[in-house]
Amino acid sequence: MEVRAVLAAWRERLGRELDAAIDFWTRHSHDLEHGGFFSCLGRDGALYDDVKYVWLQGRQVWVYARLYRTVPRFHRPDLLEAARAGGEFLLRCARVGPGSPKVAFALTRDGRPAKVQRTIYSECFCALGLDELGRAAGEPRYRREAQALLEAVVRWVREDPTELGCPVLAGTTPHEPLAVPMMLLCVAEQLGDGAKGQLGELEAWCTRRLLSHLQRDGSAVLENVSPDGMELPGCLGRQQNPGHAIEAGWFLLRYAQRQGDLALAARAIEGFMVQPFRAGWDPEHGGLFSFQDVEGLCPPQLEWSMKLWWPHAEAMVAFLMAYAHSRQPSLLHLFLQVAEYTFQRFRDPEHGEWFGYLARDGSVALTIKGGPFKGCFHVPRALYLCEEILERLLQEL
Repeated sequence: MEVRAVLAAWRERLGRELDAAIDFWTRHSHDLEHGGFFSCLGRDGALYDDVKYVWLQGRQVWVYARLYRTVPRFHRPDLLEAARAGGEFLLRCARVGPGSPKVAFALTRDGRPAKVQRTIYSECFCALGLDELGRAAGEPRYRREAQALLEAVVRWVREDPTELGCPVLAGTTPHEPLAVPMMLLCVAEQLGDGAKGQLGELEAWCTRRLLSHLQRDGSAVLENVSPDGMELPGCLGRQQNPGHAIEAGWFLLRYAQRQGDLALAARAIEGFMVQPFRAGWDPEHGGLFSFQDVEGLCPPQLEWSMKLWWPHAEAMVAFLMAYAHSRQPSLLHLFLQVAEYTFQRFRDPEHGEWFGYLARDGSVALTIKGGPFKGCFHVPRALYLCEEILERLLQEL
């Protein structure tokens, strides 16, 4: 089958799957009484818990607003209004207290703070969603709130982390998780829209920090490194997360493309995509492991051998983006490898959307469609981005 026919077939397949995913969330997740979205949904969309997770609220606002703004068939008033309702819920309820830049991790259905995490991720996803909502709705107030959140996060990460509430204990090993510069690079791209200036400096800083996780002469992406970019001893230092490495890879590739840096693009593809994918792919059952140990020891995470939805969604984006950049057939083959596995194993043709959690052999371990970590984000974002890339490729062929 010629390349154009393969790309066209996948464009149609991904488009239908994106429609089904959005249909699932619009039918089942909207809270018309209090605003915002439910994420704790069973296989058929039935609600099993009404806790609302702030980072998933921001993510769903981003998905709806981005689709409304950029994809003609989703330019629907109901989608924008749902995004606006989610954004207003965040503005009204997300912060843990008046004047505090910290936002909650979990809220009650009516928006009362129920849990706080000492991390930056809830704030980052609020910023993503509110900025995109401001663009889609043409209302600068949402984008101003997003900018304030980013400024707080940058202060916590680069200057003073005390507002996060994490005491520095005598025995704590200072370290930087890959997710911190990766998340900041994502938010900086969103808010800065690829522009130079203050956010351009932040993007460059994030890029340097991400590259420090590429260790062992470029053969391994380590999840945690020391603050000065060195490998750490013990399980903390040996930990690998193939999904994070691959997702960071396409963030880096996009940055390299904006900068016109072909050498960085090559490092992003080979170091952060190809090598982690080949090392993380299960040779016996297929699919990506959740965690690995760089020395081949047994990882301590109980779910290390499970196959989770989001690394596979991110790998689809990464390899299609890398193929569009370089036109190397091997990268298209990697996209097809992971896409076929993903559609075969995670997709639910009966009720729509994807299962999130598989056992090592690829059987469904949890039938839920959402929870504290899975919501309306990785699946629709990946499908949207892949469809967009395929449209461009088909126009160029």
